[in-house]
Amino acid sequence: MKYNLFTLDKHPEMASRFDDLNEVGWPTFMLYDEVAIQYYAQVVEYFPQFQFCITDESGTVMACCNSVPFYWDGTEEGLPAGWDHVFLKSIEDYQQGRKPNTVSALAIVIHPDYRGKGISSIMVKALKDLVKSHSIQHLFAPVRPSFKSKYPLTPMSQYVHWKTDDGVPFDPWIRTHLRVGGKMIKHAPESMIIKGTVAEWESWTNMKFPESGTYIVPGALVPVTVDVEKNEGRYVEPNIWIQHF
Repeated sequence: MKYNLFTLDKHPEMASRFDDLNEVGWPTFMLYDEVAIQYYAQVVEYFPQFQFCITDESGTVMACCNSVPFYWDGTEEGLPAGWDHVFLKSIEDYQQGRKPNTVSALAIVIHPDYRGKGISSIMVKALKDLVKSHSIQHLFAPVRPSFKSKYPLTPMSQYVHWKTDDGVPFDPWIRTHLRVGGKMIKHAPESMIIKGTVAEWESWTNMKFPESGTYIVPGALVPVTVDVEKNEGRYVEPNIWIQHF
């Protein structure tokens, strides 16, 4: 498939395309991570060379990728705790002048019209090529398995080892990463934390939460915990760290 790649450092006019795609590509509640709301503008400002979109020959955006560089000490224990942590670490490293040796994907979002057409593999390979072009040694991704929301009661540590009848990973997104050379490293049980009032969660999900408890929410990888007395809903998303070589 022929495509054109645009990084924000060379094509800042593409920035609005990321917002447009995120609006249609994620469950609504995923757009309310406090770390992303507070610091996304800094990521775009500091690291425009690591944000890119690909378009088809007509100029239609098929997918976008956000990623950040950071310094990694080379140990498994030294990996950030997850999505929120690597987001913050990249900004902190930049502000302290620490030279990055690693890139982490934050998100690869494929337009719904282009899903199931091999775009996911193209995007991972494009990110790997981009990292190489900046002479950075390591690439990681706190991966959000695409089918996990269908099995919110199954522990992530169990789910990631499911196989198809053909013996390949059950989850399509994990399968894509492993097919292009990735390796599962470890779980990130508290990768992203999203909190909101009960009314906000009802707005984000088109559900009602009449009493405290845990609720299965469309698009969530694990149940959401609602405390009516505290007027709070809390979602703690687990991811899986995958390394690319």
